[in-house]
Amino acid sequence: MSQLLTMEHLTVDFKTKRGLLRAITDVSLHIAPGETVCLVGESGSGKTITSKAIMRLIDYENGVIAGGSMRLGDADLVAMPEKELRALRGKRMAMVFQEPMAAFDPIFTIGSQITEVIERHKRGKKVEAWERAVHLLRRVGIPEPEARMKQYPGELSGGMLQRAMIAMALACGPELLIADEPTTALDVTIQAQILHLLQELKEEFNMAILLVTHDMGIAAEMADRIIVMYAGQVVEQATAAELFGQPFHPYTRGLLQSITTMDSDRSIKLHSIEGSIPSLSELPSGCRFHPRCSYRTDRCRSESPPLLSLNDRLTACWHAEQLVQSEEWATSAELTNAPRAESPIVSLQDAGRQGENLFEVSGLSKFYPIQRGLLHRSGPQVRAVDNVSFSIKKGETFGLVGESGSGKSTLGRVILQLEQATAGSVKFQGRELTGQSSFELRQARRDMQIVFQDPYGSVNPRWRIGDIIGEPLRVHDNTGSKERKARVEELMELVGLKADWYSRYPHEFSGGQRQRIGIARAIALNPSFILADEAVSALDVSVQAQIVNLMQDLQQKMNLTYLFIAHGLNIVRHISDRIGVMYLGKLVEIAPSEELFLYPAHPYTQGLIASIPQPGPGRTRTFRAIEGEIPSPANPPSGCRFHTRCRAATERCREAEPELQLIGSEHYAACHYVLG
Repeated sequence: MSQLLTMEHLTVDFKTKRGLLRAITDVSLHIAPGETVCLVGESGSGKTITSKAIMRLIDYENGVIAGGSMRLGDADLVAMPEKELRALRGKRMAMVFQEPMAAFDPIFTIGSQITEVIERHKRGKKVEAWERAVHLLRRVGIPEPEARMKQYPGELSGGMLQRAMIAMALACGPELLIADEPTTALDVTIQAQILHLLQELKEEFNMAILLVTHDMGIAAEMADRIIVMYAGQVVEQATAAELFGQPFHPYTRGLLQSITTMDSDRSIKLHSIEGSIPSLSELPSGCRFHPRCSYRTDRCRSESPPLLSLNDRLTACWHAEQLVQSEEWATSAELTNAPRAESPIVSLQDAGRQGENLFEVSGLSKFYPIQRGLLHRSGPQVRAVDNVSFSIKKGETFGLVGESGSGKSTLGRVILQLEQATAGSVKFQGRELTGQSSFELRQARRDMQIVFQDPYGSVNPRWRIGDIIGEPLRVHDNTGSKERKARVEELMELVGLKADWYSRYPHEFSGGQRQRIGIARAIALNPSFILADEAVSALDVSVQAQIVNLMQDLQQKMNLTYLFIAHGLNIVRHISDRIGVMYLGKLVEIAPSEELFLYPAHPYTQGLIASIPQPGPGRTRTFRAIEGEIPSPANPPSGCRFHTRCRAATERCREAEPELQLIGSEHYAACHYVLG
């Protein structure tokens, strides 16, 4: 078969103040017309640089192609001058970026930016370009496309903006679409919609797709072939079925074992690849993966393995042939492809669940007034949290899931009294928190801490990590500097950081290490409760497993109680004892973790679970994702707030709001027609 894209032994360097830094080394790949190829690997593996090199976008980032070749059909992408490249971009190859807000210019309308692409490549005059742009927006599922054409990027939701980005990429009918983590920042429901849309558009436009992702579930669902990268090199290449059936490289095997699935045993720790991906400026000798590989030998430490063919596949491992024949190696296939079993409902913290309540939340609401005009007259209110009641028991992990805009993070902040409640009550250890003075709240917060989603954004980048971790001790405890330093070093060792890193700065650490810094700061005062607000959502699958294991270890050692907010449902299932499902400011279901996933009672919960990508080509699901996007909390629908997206909605759902009612042992649901 003739190849659409051919890359041979590509090497890319970046110009830095210290000289050239090699980012990717000897990368080879090919993509046939109509094929979907996935690039997978941890952050820092070189996936995005490889994708940008194809478009020659590295030219604008001090990047240079130091060796190798790239061809798109008969076009030489390496030797091609900039003027010809500009004519090629958008016309024959296009890119969808991870963060669409950064790809759109905020001062121009959506319509003007899409029509500009069409007109620049001479695909139509102004009127024709406008009509095609409207057609594309309608095709990618954006309602009222004529109105959206006149809106600015800031007026669209994340999912809608990503659809507009796809429409712009398709404006001139490209042969190759490069999608760089197009769903990473999206909720599971919108992610499922976008993936389904890409599959449809691939067939409709007869184009090839290069999909960059660190989510192996997405790779399993989308890819014809998968290319695994590590530290700037390709370490394995195979079809999706081959790779998930039996990985040939220890790194690939580690990635697959790190996946948390609906079948994962919640009573054991998640598998994780120890350590972290090396810095490009400090690459190890020999095989770059050997410091993290349990199968390494002296040869791995001294000689770099080439990418060689083995059983019609490509792998870069000296011992691949021997490893894949071993009995131990076969267990990786069992971990990712085993059929789902109807396992008994178990609890990780049965004693905690049966104990007394740590938090009691009653009728809690948080409304934000919308000010209008110069006189700041009050208009509608954003009903972020609306009459929510539930409890969190001592020693348990209470998971909270729902789409962006459902009110999860706001509920967490109001529970901790970081924001004042509009109405309702929050009791902590039997004491009322609402209405307390600043001094009383400050005393209570010794026992209530928070771990944020972005560990880098939640710290002062000019502070050393020793000062960051020790800040709670300085604020709440009257301890001397020597005693405080000793305590900080103890905390660092506890969360898996080296004590001699005390004087380093946040930018010197990886994402997973930064999150460990945030956890160390949160446990400094020996709290009884920690709010983890999307604490693992931005992390790679292997690092995510490390952090979840750390949190569970600390829970056992320190008798911690967690409120764990996340949109990754498999991770929430693994770590949580009970789970609450939020939709548009309301709790619509609460149940023990395993029961919620086996027997979801609310249509919204069913839709969330159905949207989870299945990590294995043999386990792909029938597409049943929730359609549409979550309505505005400033103007919630009448009756059941989910009725506008529910296929089973009736007139009763549109008129009467269902109450959260007990339907089984510790299982609550707010639905007029509870699902059996």
